[in-house]
Amino acid sequence: MKRVSISRRAFTLVELLVVIAIIGVLVGLLLPAVQAAREAARRMSCSNNFKQIGLAMHNYHSAYNQLPIQGTGTFLPTTNANSETFPGHNQRKLSVLVGLLPFIEQQGLWEQISNSHMPDPANPNQIWQAMGPGPWVAQYDPWVTNIPSYRCPSDPGQGLPALGRTNYGVNIGDAIKWTEWGIWRLTGGSWNQGHIQEVSGSCRGFFVQRSNNKFRDILDGLSNTIAAGELLSDLGDRDARTLINVSNGWFPTGVRGSANACDGDLDPERPQFWIPGISTENNGTRSRGARWASSDVPFTCINTMRGPNTPLCFGGGFDSTGQASPSSRHQGGAHVLMGDGAVRFITDSIDAGNADSSSVFTGNTVHPAGSESPYGLFGALGSRAAKETIGEF
Repeated sequence: MKRVSISRRAFTLVELLVVIAIIGVLVGLLLPAVQAAREAARRMSCSNNFKQIGLAMHNYHSAYNQLPIQGTGTFLPTTNANSETFPGHNQRKLSVLVGLLPFIEQQGLWEQISNSHMPDPANPNQIWQAMGPGPWVAQYDPWVTNIPSYRCPSDPGQGLPALGRTNYGVNIGDAIKWTEWGIWRLTGGSWNQGHIQEVSGSCRGFFVQRSNNKFRDILDGLSNTIAAGELLSDLGDRDARTLINVSNGWFPTGVRGSANACDGDLDPERPQFWIPGISTENNGTRSRGARWASSDVPFTCINTMRGPNTPLCFGGGFDSTGQASPSSRHQGGAHVLMGDGAVRFITDSIDAGNADSSSVFTGNTVHPAGSESPYGLFGALGSRAAKETIGEF
């Protein structure tokens, strides 16, 4: 029998290159779509976490007939009492997020915080008292615990030098004077309320530090008032949204006199970053979102003086206050939690009024206490009882 040989023609080099090129084009077309789908999933997860925080806030109010307190905890009457040694105290600097723990299925962590405990059985004299030491004490395990419900998956920030990070902060209003202290201030070795009248004029947010606020206090309506906002955690890259600029003081040339007082310190070639050499809080433990347990403004607070993703501009150090807008790594804006529990996405282009304007405070002849917000629609959404008309957003 005669064997018939069949010759097979192989691909030429040109044909292989064409096939590879086609595959490369398809991958190039599909990759952005895959990345967009992943970011959409992360954004949805971020929004869902916020909804859980909103539900927890409402459940807390139902249980205790008040909102959780921003700026609560234990204290000793003198400033020289060391909160970093046993038994410790926390200077009334615990955030709302601590009080919400039992309402977000973190009962175990709450019990560890709310009860005294001995970190080292070999040393029975070392006992952390109930509610723990200052929220900056890294030796206290709960404060360095990362809680998934308090993180947005779009934020890549992880680990040191921060303690337990967060991406959500409560709204302290559209003004800044006394918003770091609220109704109690530690001066001269004792807590006092000598500034209480000024607080009522400038602490206009959903939350007031160290104050027992209730839903009834939100006279503008829960659906018209921002309760909390999304915020970035710092990556150590001089991002103006996460690294605090403390170069420009308070008033009239500083942040109380103009919400955009620090914009001249932005890098003209990279306007999202600070130029080198300016005065910033460059300690990583003092940057945005670095301590979920702390009530200090950089860590768990937002305000509505400027639209989302604008620079952090403070009058003093990290434990003072300043312009602290919501921020995120989502394209074009950031999430906010409304008082009624709804989560809304606020775009960077929302009407935020005049950023050159001074903020509202007692004694300001331009915007005295009781004025409507000078910061447009976004400012109006941040004030709880200024009676502004809220339009579509």
